This record gives sequence, structure tokens and C-alpha cells, in this order.
Amino acid sequence: MTLFIDGAAIRLLLAISAFGAVGSAQAQPATNADQSQARVRIVEAHRTPITSEAVLTGDIQPQAQVNVAFRTNGKVAERRVEVGDHVEADQVLAVLEPLTQQANLDNAKAALASAEALLTQAKMAFERQKQLLAGGFTTRSTYDNAEQELRTTQAAVDSARAALGTAQEQFSYTELRAGVAGIVTSRSFEVGQVVQSGQTVLVLAQDGPRDAVFNVYESLLAQQLADGTVAVALQSDPTVTATGTVREVSPTVDAKSGTVRVKIGLGATPPAMGLGAVVVGRGRFAPRESVVLPWSALYRYDGRPAVWVYDPAKRTVLVRAVEIDRYGPDIIALKRGVEPGERVVVAGIQFLRPGQSVAAIEIAGQR
Repeated sequence: MTLFIDGAAIRLLLAISAFGAVGSAQAQPATNADQSQARVRIVEAHRTPITSEAVLTGDIQPQAQVNVAFRTNGKVAERRVEVGDHVEADQVLAVLEPLTQQANLDNAKAALASAEALLTQAKMAFERQKQLLAGGFTTRSTYDNAEQELRTTQAAVDSARAALGTAQEQFSYTELRAGVAGIVTSRSFEVGQVVQSGQTVLVLAQDGPRDAVFNVYESLLAQQLADGTVAVALQSDPTVTATGTVREVSPTVDAKSGTVRVKIGLGATPPAMGLGAVVVGRGRFAPRESVVLPWSALYRYDGRPAVWVYDPAKRTVLVRAVEIDRYGPDIIALKRGVEPGERVVVAGIQFLRPGQSVAAIEIAGQR
């Protein structure tokens, strides 16, 4: 986490920090006999706009993954892809031994041929009875029987054709096709293995948009991004960059790491940002005003962060607990505890006691 404030203010705060150190001992009240005139440096507190930036490390992942499985049972006869291969939607990825399916297909073809032969015979018999009936050489009952036989055999042919279509479809299931173009990211079968219908054997990262996925602490999610975007750069080559927006935030916190998974949808993914590539994401939060002090003003009192506040009227100091908003490399931002206009000791705090009279030198220009 990095804080950004005005450049002149930073230089002045760094100069101030050279005169003080953080105290850590428990302060004790001063007596009247011990009112030593310690020399301290003070600054007037002002609210300063600060901007924070989160820098996180994540990786590139697909927005959509496809679990590929055979649609029938069988023994794997051939595997044609490896992890990392790019495949097309209609490409054959693996093949099962089609012994059972081939036998069912041959039976269906034979059944259709038999039904068609019977249909041809029934058509000839019906035409003959039709001619005989017209000449008065057959009975109406015999004609009706021939017509009924023709309809029955026609239905048998239709049923055989449907059975052949089913057998052909079952035979096609022995070839594994993804149905979508993508990259093979996982494989869980080998040649000779018996697989079940619906058992996932390959996982494909579907071609298309990519996500930069980060694990972030929940507290970061309470802050709003300044422009709603996150800058993503390839860790191995920072010149390769992309910009994305928050696409998905996990509703649960990981029990082991205490983080929340956030997916940043990238508008355009450079070719160098392949799947699994490590990336660095930078998100700048909306600026807000806070009292900013150098590290030298920070004191530990009664186990809590505190600062020394100077009373100009009495020329004494008192210790006051504060709540830290965030820490910077050389400064601290306070959430509460010090109000604008109050004077804070930034140098000489290691020799102070509550109520002690001091000789203060104020440093102007703290804005």
C-alpha cells in the first residue's frame, strides 16, 4: 500500500523526521520539580488529500472453462492431445474402441435392409391385388389385407431407419470432440483406460476473454477505485500491459489465507499474457483527506499508537491516543485523534512526559 501527497509536503516531512524517533516506554506524569525545558519541534496539523494504491500479484485465467467427457462407455483406444495444446471445436481429441457400437451399427443396417426388402414385396403384392380387384378377380378382403401389410412394412422400415440413426449417433460418440475451441489445461485419462459416460477426461480453457485473478484482503474491498479500472502488467515484462474492471468478487473468504478472490475482466489481452502468466495489478483508490504526519511523530503509549500534542497557551505537552488510517514509507495518515489546527510534536518525543513544559519551535508550511 502506497500513499501519495504533495511533493513539497513529503520533502518537509522527511526533513522533520530526521530530528525525532518513535518512543516506546510508558510515560509517567511529571512533578512540579521536574518541569525541564525540553526543546521540541512541532507542526500544525492540516488535512491533506492522499491517494492510496493497492499493488497485488495474480495470474491470468480463462473466463470460461469446459469439462469434456465421452458420451458413452468404453475403452480408450487413442489419445490425440496433450496439456497445453490448442484445439478446434470439431477436432477429434480421443477415440474409444468402437466394438459394441460397430456391432450395433451393423445390426441396425441389416435390420433396415430386411425391412426395405419386405416393403418392396408388400408393395408388389398390393399392386397385384389392386389390379385383380379392378378386374373382379379377387375379393375386397384380400385387397384390404394386402394394403394393411403394405402399411405395416412401411412402418417397420421407418422404425429401422430410426434405429440406424441412433446406432450411427452412438458410434459417433466413440470420438471425443470438445465442441468449442480452446487450450487443454488438464487431462485425467490414458490409452487403455475404461471410462464412463459423463466422466470428465479433459478440461479446456475456452478461447475468448481472459481474467486477471487476485487474492485480496477483505478490507481493500471497502474502498472504491478512483476510475473503476485496474492496470495489469506482466511481471516478467512490465511493458506488456492491459486494463480491466472488476468482473467478479467471491462471496466467501478463504479459510486458510483470509483473502477474497477477485477476478478482473481484461478488455484486450496481449498475446504475451498467456494462461497462468504471473501479472501485477495496480488499483488506485479515490483520494480522501486525512491528517498526515511524519513517522517521527508516532509514539507508543499504554500499548496503543499515540502522538504528543502541544498546548500553546500552557506551553506544555500531553500524549493522545490516535487511530492510524494507513502507513506510508515515511509518513502516517491518521483516521482520528488529531484535529486540524492542533500542534503535534515531531522531534524530541523521547524525552517528554505528560504535562511537561517545553520550548517549542514550530515549523511553518505544513499544508
